[in-house]
Amino acid sequence: MTDFPTVRVAAAQATPVILDAKGCVDKAVELLDKAAADGARLLVLPECFVSLYPSGVWAAAAARFGGFDDLWRRMWEEAIDVDGPLVATLARSCARHQIYLAIGVNEREDIRPGSLYNTMLLIGPEGLIHRHRKTMPTMHERLFYGIGSGDDLEVTSLPGVGRVGGLICWENRMPMARWTLQQGGVQLWLAPTADDSDGWLASMRHIAIESGAFVISVPQYLPRHAFPADFPADIPDDLAVLGRGGACIVEPVEGTFIAGPIYDQEALLVADCDLGRGLSAKRLFDSVGHYSRSEVLSP
Repeated sequence: MTDFPTVRVAAAQATPVILDAKGCVDKAVELLDKAAADGARLLVLPECFVSLYPSGVWAAAAARFGGFDDLWRRMWEEAIDVDGPLVATLARSCARHQIYLAIGVNEREDIRPGSLYNTMLLIGPEGLIHRHRKTMPTMHERLFYGIGSGDDLEVTSLPGVGRVGGLICWENRMPMARWTLQQGGVQLWLAPTADDSDGWLASMRHIAIESGAFVISVPQYLPRHAFPADFPADIPDDLAVLGRGGACIVEPVEGTFIAGPIYDQEALLVADCDLGRGLSAKRLFDSVGHYSRSEVLSP
């Protein structure tokens, strides 16, 4: 591989249309229009953008046996079928603009009514390219989602874009999951999340340096007024915002922010990623190459 283009990417810090899968997809199409108008080749949307992330700010109470059945049923009803019409709608929008989309969704099982998964889909002009189910839902998330098999941790080569891979939220804390993507030569690292902490930003900067990849981190912005009046769970009365955001794009040599972080609003961040910077980063530190010492450190 000798071609290292400069690729324009976009990160959409967006508020979902809560418990409305079609509304979320319609909003994703609008964001694709905007990203394409800005010249982006890849758009990344937040974790569980379709159509709700069960945040620990309010969903930890689901550890009780009762009280959250209605919410889970609504989440299931407003989830994504990967072979269904909503994914097809997104693919048509990608084809219209010749753009790629990474989007976090609540995904229903393919062949039967059953479990939900916290999933990241990679969609392009040709349709669904890759599906990754979160390998380890975090804390209370395990009360809503099944555990991914882990056999879908892959890096995908996208024409004119580069080698794309990603992990969902705290999967990015899993050293061996990161190692798997690094072995795949990832150049654009996707990190949809619900974490709006300073510690998360530190992780994103570290991963950019460790992997030699540009990191695109995309949380939701989630104001209280986004929740519908018939939302079937209690939301804390004293919080006007339940997810501040913090979207950012990080370059790989020094871990510098080249866009964001941005908080407390919906925003579309755009940045030009010179993939040659990733090659320069590998001269300094190649985690799976000259700096790996796998012959010493592997069990």
